[in-house]
Amino acid sequence: MRGSHDPFVHEIVRFSLSCRGLTLIMQVLFNLLIPDHTADAFSPPRPPPSSLGDHIAELLLRGLGRWDAEHFLFIAEHGYVYEHNTAFFPLLPIVITGLAQGPLLPLAGVLTLRSRLLLSSALLNCACSTLAAVSLYLLGCVTLQSRRTAFLAALLFCMSPISIFMTVAYSESLFALATFSGLWHLQKNRLLAGSALLSLATAARSNGLVNAGFLIHSGVKVFLQQSSCCRPLMKRLCGIFLMILPFAVFQGYCYYRFCFPSYGEGHLPEELIQLAKDKGYRVRGEPVPAWCSYHFPLAYSHIQSEYWGVGLFRYFQLRQLPNFFLATPVIFLGICATFRYISSNMELSSTLGLWDVRKKDSYGFYGPRVFVYVAQLSFLTAFGALCMHVQVVTRLLFSSCPVLFWFCSHIIEENEPWIWGLQRNKEASNPAVRLLRAWRSLRTRTQILLGYFLGYWVIGTALHVNFLPWT
Repeated sequence: MRGSHDPFVHEIVRFSLSCRGLTLIMQVLFNLLIPDHTADAFSPPRPPPSSLGDHIAELLLRGLGRWDAEHFLFIAEHGYVYEHNTAFFPLLPIVITGLAQGPLLPLAGVLTLRSRLLLSSALLNCACSTLAAVSLYLLGCVTLQSRRTAFLAALLFCMSPISIFMTVAYSESLFALATFSGLWHLQKNRLLAGSALLSLATAARSNGLVNAGFLIHSGVKVFLQQSSCCRPLMKRLCGIFLMILPFAVFQGYCYYRFCFPSYGEGHLPEELIQLAKDKGYRVRGEPVPAWCSYHFPLAYSHIQSEYWGVGLFRYFQLRQLPNFFLATPVIFLGICATFRYISSNMELSSTLGLWDVRKKDSYGFYGPRVFVYVAQLSFLTAFGALCMHVQVVTRLLFSSCPVLFWFCSHIIEENEPWIWGLQRNKEASNPAVRLLRAWRSLRTRTQILLGYFLGYWVIGTALHVNFLPWT
């Protein structure tokens, strides 16, 4: 990445690593102070720690393997044994397995594979979340044409409400890095590099498919505004194909693995076969799953519906009301960001950003380049609230939508214009730290926003690492 001599980049790297380090320390302390909850979550059998190194790794890193992290770690160690494991995409397991069996292999004498996978996920996510923050800053500089707003947005990303998910063995950090860096390349008109990075995002999480919308939008815009557009359109079609390819390949793998009974299950460890019998998990072999006979045999959509009850309005149940309260702040932020942008850009929004509209304020949150990111936020907010497990919406939006951080940065600058001061020789001083130090003098709106970020960071860490409901 460029910008290595930018003082803002140096401060983002320092602050991001500090935040990740603080999260790791908090998860250790909360694990020691709070007893683990016995949750009805995926919990495969594994041998107890056998060496001093494993005991130390278990003490320091066990909070990184909760909830969905158990699936990713299990896949990294055993592959896609159970049908419902295929809801979790392969990029993260592949990378942490490569780290555990590669650079960390010399530790095999003191750490089991499970411990090395935990360590590799911690190192990987610290690096990826830091690079994602830098990518968000670079993307903001190009899109907003405001280094300061982009800088504050990147700092907010470092201390976001999903900080715990950017640290544990989840795919959010990897996905955010691939998404933000890919979008930055697209903004710089590097279609091949951007599409390649966004294809990695699809290999990490299924919602990476939504990123194809950026190329579809720009392709329609090129078609409407240029008389000779065959070459640009072909580039965008190739980019869209690249983004869809990982999803298609993985679904093909799932079909080949679970729809052909010749694979059998005799070579599986006995304890994994017994777990499948006890929990009713489907393994490869007979009987063949029903989705194999569909016209479009997609394992992903079937598993999301069958195992997790994902579908339109299917999560609208009275007992899920606490989860809706949990997601309310980010949904409210998404609605506010969309409403404020559209109300300030009625002419641009009425044409779906497909025609250039001249206006004086061509930079900052209300700039014309921001429209497509507002559209992405609107779609994911609506889809997440109506069709998904609503408690997942927070990490879905904060790991996917750069405009959410730009909006929060804009709100803070609007309410606290003093944060930048007149410091000519201290251009990279950290405005996030200055805000926290001046907490009592902040406006109520700023306190609520920062309180949301910090509260979800700390409370989420405490709950998640002890198998309490924070997924």
